[in-house]
Amino acid sequence: MKLILASSSPRRKELLARFGLAFDVDVPDVDESLLPGEDPRTHVGRLAAGKAEEVAGRHGEGLVIAADTVVVLDGRIIGKPRDKADARRMLGELSGRTHRVYTGVTVADASSGTGSTRVVRSSVTMSEIDPGEIARYVDTGEPLDKAGSYAVQGLGGRFVSRVEGSLSNVIGLPLDELRELLADAGCDLPSAEIPS
Repeated sequence: MKLILASSSPRRKELLARFGLAFDVDVPDVDESLLPGEDPRTHVGRLAAGKAEEVAGRHGEGLVIAADTVVVLDGRIIGKPRDKADARRMLGELSGRTHRVYTGVTVADASSGTGSTRVVRSSVTMSEIDPGEIARYVDTGEPLDKAGSYAVQGLGGRFVSRVEGSLSNVIGLPLDELRELLADAGCDLPSAEIPS
């Protein structure tokens, strides 16, 4: 069965590749603005479904996989940093505290237009990070395109003291839930265990 990943994220491509399945990439074009009064869970679920629907509309067949991830601190969504100063500010806020990561993931059948969405939440606790360490990390460039200004699977992982829940969710694609959604859509998956 043809699989289409509706994302330009290298991290999502790497995670999906762990299934050992071939897939195409088609980047969605959707407005990712937060709606008035929208909570993080609703926001990521809506965007994942919207991305999948938009890409499915360009294909006559196949399963479309789409996701959206946000970092939430004190009930407030923290997006990607605008620049290095913003990344340093974000990391300073996260330092020594626990935040949550929400990912909405959707699998949509392009031929029928139907789809299913799951939302996954993980908690991430950061160590106390010295301002000098923050500055050196930001200078690597890694945080500049990441929600919350860090990559748990990259250099930023050294600042993470604990993850409760799915690690793959924190990276941007919850694999256990994706496996279930694909199985429900009739996609037979390899029997190899998928790390999460």
